[in-house]
Amino acid sequence: MSAPSLPMARLRSSGASLRSDPTRVVGLVLLAFFGWLIVAPLFMVFADMLTTQPGDEARTQTGTGAFTDYYLTRAFSSRMSQIIFYRPLMNTLTIASVSTVLALVIGTGVAWLLVRTDLMGRAWLSIGLIIPFMLPAWTFALAWTTLFKNSTVGGQPGFVQGFGLQPPDWLAYGAVPTIVIMTINNIPFVILLVGNALRKLDSQLEEAARMLGARSGLISRRIVVPLMRPAVLSASLLMFADAIGEFSVPYVLGLPVQFETLATSLYRAIGTQQNGMAAVFAAVVMAIGVITLSIDTWMMRESRRYAIIGGKGAMARRSRLGRAQIPAVTLALTLFAVGVVLPLGTLLLSTIMHVPGRFTAENFTFAYWVGRDLPTIALRDGILLSDVFWEAAWNSVRIVGLASLAAGTLGLLVGYIVVRSPWRWLAMALRQITFFPYLVPGIAFAAAFLVLFAQPRGPIPALYGTPWILLLALVADQMPFASRAGISAMTQLGSDVEDAARMVGAGWFQRMRSIIFPIQKGALAVGVLMPFISGIKGVSLFIMLAVPSTDVLTTFSLRLVDYDYTQAANVVVLMISLIALGGTLLINRITGASLAQGLES
Repeated sequence: MSAPSLPMARLRSSGASLRSDPTRVVGLVLLAFFGWLIVAPLFMVFADMLTTQPGDEARTQTGTGAFTDYYLTRAFSSRMSQIIFYRPLMNTLTIASVSTVLALVIGTGVAWLLVRTDLMGRAWLSIGLIIPFMLPAWTFALAWTTLFKNSTVGGQPGFVQGFGLQPPDWLAYGAVPTIVIMTINNIPFVILLVGNALRKLDSQLEEAARMLGARSGLISRRIVVPLMRPAVLSASLLMFADAIGEFSVPYVLGLPVQFETLATSLYRAIGTQQNGMAAVFAAVVMAIGVITLSIDTWMMRESRRYAIIGGKGAMARRSRLGRAQIPAVTLALTLFAVGVVLPLGTLLLSTIMHVPGRFTAENFTFAYWVGRDLPTIALRDGILLSDVFWEAAWNSVRIVGLASLAAGTLGLLVGYIVVRSPWRWLAMALRQITFFPYLVPGIAFAAAFLVLFAQPRGPIPALYGTPWILLLALVADQMPFASRAGISAMTQLGSDVEDAARMVGAGWFQRMRSIIFPIQKGALAVGVLMPFISGIKGVSLFIMLAVPSTDVLTTFSLRLVDYDYTQAANVVVLMISLIALGGTLLINRITGASLAQGLES
């Protein structure tokens, strides 16, 4: 028998190579999948912004799908521009800027107290002061309205009005409470980021300056501030980008008095089927987010040119507070009370009262938890006895759980391809595409998904109104965290074990099942749990994509707010907060670390 021809031998060799190491094929499949899941929805937003949408043919004087600049003109240069675009834009920039500055000032000061002084109870406070970071932002918004709600919008009054006082509108709703809540929610982020940088800063630099006669002000200005600038600026930009797309807090505190932001304007445009205008709002929110976080990425790259001296021999001497000890402790405890005790205590207290602020025996009740035949139209039983609540809870566990498991698994696969792929362009493309959702605020990303999946496209049916759109959106939204966890884990794993398995004939799938996944089970657990916690307490994605039949806990609570069932909504929020806190503690247990670890050392 003649020997096989050379091309046939090469073909067989290539087939055997693909079976033993299909890294390229898997990488290309992942690239195509994430292109469809991440890039295509964002592309459709810009397409909708420039094409006539159904129902707008008379306004644009063009046919459906034809090119038009009507939506851009209406948003940027029409007689209505001030109301529909520029006012929400200014409101958005104002609350984002002011809350960022306030959080930065307060958080930096507290981080310095925790890391660089002998503050009493600093180990306990390092944990207590970052608890708000683990809670949904709208927890604080609901607590605020439970305290300060007045008679302007009707319904049950807040605690303050129950005491006989009438909170003014500027305190109950609008810019002021929104800024306060976003500041409280961002302070723990600053404490974590700046505190970690302060811990790594070698205090011998400061000691040397003091020995040379430099005053404290000069040392701070010439040494500490320049070295801390990258961490401070990074915290500022990340908070600002997050605030641009924040939906839940302005929704709860702004809409009652028509205080609009870009996020709430986007939501309102979707609700009134103004898809073209919604695309404009989404594009603007995305553009601001991309620009802001791109600046942060550039600054982090630039900051690597400057080294903060540390490592072996580094010192972090703590200053003695002396007479300032009591005021410092008072400040820290006040922040803990305002950020943790007051909001959670207010929500809990409201759930066992018929009328907020009336402290009489007959006013206390557990009906909103376990009552039957409540005097309400849309909610007949207490939350824990309500079929609607348990259906929403099941949807949360089912949808968020499956999405988190998928995100964690895909993140580890992305990490494997990025580290192992012989094609550098493929590794770079996967790294960038899976990170891109981080640059897009959640409300804009949800709008992009709605544009792409609300109607049939080719072989894919319309997904709006089904759990699939929520699951896919959550997978895409969580890929920046899952993929980075996978890349980090695979970077630390050498190829020796896998090479040995290959030499004894183990195929790629067997190696993944028997070696990679078991070794990386800790990283996989974190890659699953982090998206789960984020998804459980998330609002922006779900409020745009969920319908009553696919309600999760977050959307169910906001629908209760819309019905003015404050006590019942607060019960649901407390349950969500408990799940988020418990999940965070579980991650800490699995990883053997904690968010506050760097502050305590």
